[in-house]
Amino acid sequence: MKVDLMSRVALVTGSARGIGRAIALALAENGARIAVSDVLDGEHTCEEIRERGGEAQFFSADVSSAEAVNELAGAIERDMGPIDILVNNAGIGSRARVPTQEFPEEEWRRIISIDLDGVFYCSRVISRRMIERRKGAIINIASVFGVIPARMQCAYTAAKAGVVNFTRTHAVELGPYGIRVNAVAPGSTLTEGTRAAFYNPAAKEKGDSLLSHIPLGRPAECEDIAKGVLYLASDDAGYVTGHCLVIDGGWTAGYTRDLY
Repeated sequence: MKVDLMSRVALVTGSARGIGRAIALALAENGARIAVSDVLDGEHTCEEIRERGGEAQFFSADVSSAEAVNELAGAIERDMGPIDILVNNAGIGSRARVPTQEFPEEEWRRIISIDLDGVFYCSRVISRRMIERRKGAIINIASVFGVIPARMQCAYTAAKAGVVNFTRTHAVELGPYGIRVNAVAPGSTLTEGTRAAFYNPAAKEKGDSLLSHIPLGRPAECEDIAKGVLYLASDDAGYVTGHCLVIDGGWTAGYTRDLY
């Protein structure tokens, strides 16, 4: 997939690894100059981009802090120029898998602060700058669990559902300024952290169970998600805003493998 993002500055939060890294690489391969941001060391992502002929710079930031996000936006503008594309990818999963009545308050606040507050903080400060220039694209990474429920993950599902509807709200607000806001909702995705869950020979039954709800029969690759972001960031999606693009191999279509 090729689009023209030549010389546009793109901030991808949570891009040291996984889906965020794949998004950063895809945008860079199509001409964008990438601000890699994470609480982890993202220099290796920058090095990959540079090895492929692109431009990237790493900015360490914790998106759960409004002050840190404001400093991040200022630093990127000073070093790279105005941000044309914002990808709010930074997020965490739940360490506690218990029902709502047993869910720890500290875990609730930890997840909400990054998965939802972080999207708000980044969107707020960067959209102000986009409004001044009357252009820009924002893509928020949600989840299928922002569209359908999941047991034992009340904080994560609440945060991601919040991201989906926040996306719509922000799209309505920014449309008059020519700024588009969309979301991508990944389904099960193969990352460094999930590979063992899907393809561990010692737990094949569990892996098969995880895959049984996906009509295409496999988890997404990180690049599958990145391609959706690439489209929404490009001028090819110039009339698309307020949309949540679900990339889940058919999961949310309601497929049940053993129905018949």
